[in-house]
Amino acid sequence: MPILISGPGGMPPTRAVNYNMWFCNFVVYRKFKGWWARHNYILSAGLDAGVAFMAILCYFFLQIKDINGPQWWGMDADDHCPLAGCPTAPGVKVDGCPVVN
Repeated sequence: MPILISGPGGMPPTRAVNYNMWFCNFVVYRKFKGWWARHNYILSAGLDAGVAFMAILCYFFLQIKDINGPQWWGMDADDHCPLAGCPTAPGVKVDGCPVVN
């Protein structure tokens, strides 16, 4: 029973693009079984390579235009903590920082 429960944990997360490829492969399999048997691996590799190529192109073209994505709290490069620069060694005193005993 634990194998059945933990088995799907090893699968990679799926995105909407994966469902499109699975659906396309299903339609081709149903309508053109002979073609699918010969070209299944080529079709799959072509779809995967196309998705990867377009992801890289979109990333670089959006970066050229200074479009870095939404400005969420996690997108900043700083630490988000005003005390992050304070020392943590006991007895060290710095203005604006709490003293650790």
